[in-house]
Amino acid sequence: MLTARIYVTLKPGVLDAQGDTVKSALETLGFTGVEEVRIGKFMLVTLNSATVEDAKAQVEEMCRRLLANPVIEDYSFEMEADTVPLPSPHGRKHWGAPTPQLREPGGPEK
Repeated sequence: MLTARIYVTLKPGVLDAQGDTVKSALETLGFTGVEEVRIGKFMLVTLNSATVEDAKAQVEEMCRRLLANPVIEDYSFEMEADTVPLPSPHGRKHWGAPTPQLREPGGPEK
């Protein structure tokens, strides 16, 4: 199993009204020195692909066709193998580091 960590953000120069609202709220709460806030999206997509290359190609296509609006948004992603949710002290889950064992089809484990 492979997990894609996908990040979608507004392109530079695109007005981010939500980011401006959050910046204003942070200042109201007394946080000083906040220069800019940009809001984006984060997605985890788990794939059962034959190879890392196949998974990357599939995620690239997903981002281009659905997950990001290429007119106003940029995207990037990272692939991780065999990630396991780790407990968080705040009751939420976050994803651990990937295990370094990737298998090519028909090949031995690395």
